[in-house]
Amino acid sequence: MATTRSAHTVWEGNLTEGSGTVTFDSSGIGEQAVSWPSRAEQANGKTSPEELIAAAHSSCFSMAFSNGLNSAGTPPTRLVTSADVTFQPGTGITGIHLTVEGTVPGIEEAAFVAAAEDAKKNCPVSQALTGTTITLTAKLA
Repeated sequence: MATTRSAHTVWEGNLTEGSGTVTFDSSGIGEQAVSWPSRAEQANGKTSPEELIAAAHSSCFSMAFSNGLNSAGTPPTRLVTSADVTFQPGTGITGIHLTVEGTVPGIEEAAFVAAAEDAKKNCPVSQALTGTTITLTAKLA
């Protein structure tokens, strides 16, 4: 069954001096302030589209990786994934780097890295972001 998740943003003012609020409609987890300075300079307590992409990518990758490891008979005990999304004003998103460290009983490092690469390639968020370079560092804890 297909699902649709929704969020909306209310933006007031011009790009550089204005600001907005992102509301997470589907989950009801609240609102987050967003502004150009939080995107192109310092976050200063506000989010950015790139941080939201990083959150989506790290969680999607973790789910895909966990599923792949489990399907191979080596379910993970713990996966810690971070996503770093690089934004260059005037250019856009120039890359995403995933870093994962996992505790997975009964798996060798090479098999862990191969499964991580597969998850990077096949998680739905990675597939949606094929227009940018996605790199990966994976290691066992």
